[in-house]
Amino acid sequence: MSAFSLEGRTALVTGANTGIGQAIAVAMAEAGADVIASGRRDCDETLAMIGKVSGRAGRSLTLDFADPMAARDVFADQPIDILVNNAGIIRRDDAVDFSEADWDAVMDVNLKALFFTCQAFARAALPRGHGKIVNIASLLSFQGGIRVPSYTASKHGVAGLTKLMANEWAARGLTVNAIAPGYIETNNTEALRADPDRSRAILDRIPAGRWGRPEDIAQTAVFLAAPASDYINGAVLNVDGGWLAR
Repeated sequence: MSAFSLEGRTALVTGANTGIGQAIAVAMAEAGADVIASGRRDCDETLAMIGKVSGRAGRSLTLDFADPMAARDVFADQPIDILVNNAGIIRRDDAVDFSEADWDAVMDVNLKALFFTCQAFARAALPRGHGKIVNIASLLSFQGGIRVPSYTASKHGVAGLTKLMANEWAARGLTVNAIAPGYIETNNTEALRADPDRSRAILDRIPAGRWGRPEDIAQTAVFLAAPASDYINGAVLNVDGGWLAR
């Protein structure tokens, strides 16, 4: 079997109804995994895409991480080998005006839910001695950005928790890594792409000369879920067209 194959594995991808999560779910199915596509809305489009590329039916699971404990019972009754924590939200406002409600909403979904979903997964996977966690971080795990204080704080937290969990679980068979996407064509970046000045400023800094596509992230996620990455742990991989190198 190829070191990049996911045959015989079951993967849960959160936030899989659109964008990066959808692309990851489809790519994992194409690599051979049985995929559970999770979202707060239906994942029918994703399931149709999975069927087309793999010939297998994916499964759907409704999870709304406005409740950070939404996944606490998901892993107890079914063996899931791969967890991709992609679900996330963003709120934009100047730091001087940013509301407590927007702070709490973003931190609950992007950080608190991620940690407790990883915890629930680990409690089931550690006794089996194997498992893969892939967290979706951000360039704002390393940079400050502007007008997204809670998003920046949450994504710094994702990078830190990824390292902490890797430290605790690596010797017990679980790998924990993260991907830091650059500027990707998704709903979260729609406002930036719609602003000609901001979009041009971003493009001018990207050595690759283009916005990223969800598929650019998806194949990295497959690698981090596959046996090929078994000795990678606690890494935050930048998939950013060279943004951080400039």
